[in-house]
Amino acid sequence: MFSYRHAFHAGNHADVLKHTVLLVILRHLLQKETALTVFDSHAGAGLYRLDGDYAATSGEAGNGYLKLIAASKSVATDALAPALQDYLALVASFNNAGSHKVYPGSPFIVQRLLRERDKLKLFEIHPTDAKTLSANIAQLEAGRQVAVLREDGFEGLKKFLPPPARRALVLCDPSYEIKSDYARVVAMMADSMIRFATGTYAVWYPIIPRPEAHDVARKLKTLASKAGKPWLNASLTVKSSKLTSDEAGAVIRPGLPASGMFVINPPHTLKAALQLALPQMAKLLGQDQHAAFALESGG
Repeated sequence: MFSYRHAFHAGNHADVLKHTVLLVILRHLLQKETALTVFDSHAGAGLYRLDGDYAATSGEAGNGYLKLIAASKSVATDALAPALQDYLALVASFNNAGSHKVYPGSPFIVQRLLRERDKLKLFEIHPTDAKTLSANIAQLEAGRQVAVLREDGFEGLKKFLPPPARRALVLCDPSYEIKSDYARVVAMMADSMIRFATGTYAVWYPIIPRPEAHDVARKLKTLASKAGKPWLNASLTVKSSKLTSDEAGAVIRPGLPASGMFVINPPHTLKAALQLALPQMAKLLGQDQHAAFALESGG
């Protein structure tokens, strides 16, 4: 269960989608004076080196964040969707001018935006990543604002809902390497909605050729609809999901071809922001003629 390391995938196309959506949500929620508590159920190490062994081995950032930077240079600054401009600017703020070696995970993106009165609670069960996350967070000297909890985020979240100020954002983005994660995500959202129905819940999920993956969005849509809550589902496809083979006949797996973000109780600003950003993501990050996006909402 401890094989997955986000360091291999930092800055990939799924991160571009996830973190762009996360930023739009946070920008809106933080406009209100009341304190906000943010929960990250699977926080990872928090901060990554794109020139480090893990990221360099996979090279996934080259088809994600780094590709977006390169492609955006051919687009007039004011022509790039505001949400993508915000995303690129925030990631750039973790680097020296002209450098793209550091990539912030969700914990550091969230913490960078929080006000003194807000709280951030990070769950990470992977022993190595939990240790690295604690060390990275310690450098922020954020005191009690940020808490690192070395426990299962699926279960750990329960004791914190509802939060004291009755305002919360929950980000759930497990690895899904364990088949049961798909069902646990849905169960976690169902339980959270009972405990705190007015929170904003953002779920990242992979779109791969297996039924459990395709069921996530459908089940979350049903859950939100039955609860009478608004929802939004955004997906980004960068390439075909079909298996191919090399000259020797060996099967070549395509890696992650697409992913989605499902948000329950989304801010009203999110749909409009993604209507501008998603087409550009598909165009700039697409790897073949199958590149596409989808955006739907209800409630």
